Amino acid sequence: MILASRFFFRTLLGSLRDLAPIFLVIAVFQLLVLGQPIPDPGGLLMGALLVVVGLTLFVMGLELGLFPIGESMAHDFARKGSLFWLLVFGFALGFGTTIAEPALIAVAAEAARVAADGAWIASDEHSLRQYALGLRLTVAFSVGLAILVGLLRIIHGWPVHYLIIAGYLGVVVMTRFAPAEIIGIAYDSGGVTTSTITVPLVAALGIGLASTIKGRNPVVDGFGLIAFASLTPIIGVMAYGVLWS
Repeated sequence: MILASRFFFRTLLGSLRDLAPIFLVIAVFQLLVLGQPIPDPGGLLMGALLVVVGLTLFVMGLELGLFPIGESMAHDFARKGSLFWLLVFGFALGFGTTIAEPALIAVAAEAARVAADGAWIASDEHSLRQYALGLRLTVAFSVGLAILVGLLRIIHGWPVHYLIIAGYLGVVVMTRFAPAEIIGIAYDSGGVTTSTITVPLVAALGIGLASTIKGRNPVVDGFGLIAFASLTPIIGVMAYGVLWS
């Protein structure tokens, strides 16, 4: 109990330190640049407190739960020697974590509304839900495929820069043929997928796998999965736009 309390307060202080520059920037620009008093200081203080506590609990959850389980499962799959199930797990992990990303849900819903306003799709509720769901499934499938390829890279020791270069060449080609309305959404989708849920588990999986395989360096080979997870949704969403056009 004492160790848990110390860990909580240490993490809380770290969260305060990390968030302090944000609070400082807001205060300086609001008071000195805009010359306006801070609106609703009580609500702002309560919101800041909730952000600090929420970030603290989130970081604790990562360190106590998500990182250890991701690394331990990678070790277990490597010791079992089943490449098929490792790849299935990697794809399912990428798909499952991405489909649950709050940022992706919000962006997909907003993209559906914008598409309806532009008369690209019908404006009824069913069409909006179908378009948003299709967008989320496309991104989730793309991330799952990215994790699968990233795991193969770690296992076989492929140079990461060759795969990244090939991927961005694909992005350039798809940008030429995709509808203009979908290109911005596609590029943003690569960023929103790698958020609060996906990054911790995927990073832990890559590091754990690279630590288990003989001849692999966790620093050199363990990282890079997030880069693939940011890249493939861009191609996938532009392909989705081509199919819808």
